[in-house]
Amino acid sequence: MCRHLVYLGPSVTLAEVLFDPPHSLVRQSWAPRDMRGGGTINADGFGVGWYPGEGEPVRYRRAQPIWSDPTIAQLAAVTRAGAVLAAVRSATVGMAVLDGAAAPFAEGRWLFSHNGVVRGWPDAVVPLAAGLPVRDLLTLDAATDSALLWALVRHRLRAGDDPADAVGRTVADVAAAAPGSRLNLLLTDGRQAVASVAGHALSVRESPGAVLLASEPHDDGPGWRAVPEGHLVLATADGVRVRPLPTR
Repeated sequence: MCRHLVYLGPSVTLAEVLFDPPHSLVRQSWAPRDMRGGGTINADGFGVGWYPGEGEPVRYRRAQPIWSDPTIAQLAAVTRAGAVLAAVRSATVGMAVLDGAAAPFAEGRWLFSHNGVVRGWPDAVVPLAAGLPVRDLLTLDAATDSALLWALVRHRLRAGDDPADAVGRTVADVAAAAPGSRLNLLLTDGRQAVASVAGHALSVRESPGAVLLASEPHDDGPGWRAVPEGHLVLATADGVRVRPLPTR
């Protein structure tokens, strides 16, 4: 399993989101508290995407443990943003470990991450993949389940689906095609975020003008609340809504 987060709110340094909390995402890369479904650490890559302004986000991705890359620590200390999506990766056995396999995946203002696994890969989702443009399949960032999930969500976004429907309907389709999959998806454009809770944990912390969604709470403070299994989170810096995931 992987770990991921999204932050929306006042401008902060990346270090305040990634490094400084007692149980930060960096700590979760080597000492996660909840690795259901297998795995013990998240050392197969990491990525950070942030929005320096009103334009497209900047990404930094590597196929190595986040703790072993001195550049991200230096970058995080001096880079500020009001919207951040970050992830650390535990690769499913047999899937590639390379920079392009690490979230966040991106197009335009969109950033995307997946925490989980698609069961029966790749055969179970061949019919869903067949519905995508051939060019999208030929230009996947990596031959992984997460990259395909991004292609499915992106296809819906391009077709005009709103973000919640794009995520929710993708989860419903993949869950029907590949039962037992873990499909915690995370999508943001820097202004709003959508997250699914399907097979793994997600927690939310709200504060005045800010929201943080994370696979695991970053501290033991009382402000965190767990999102129930089988639900979709719609968040902005001003508030959070939770609703059931769609079913087919």
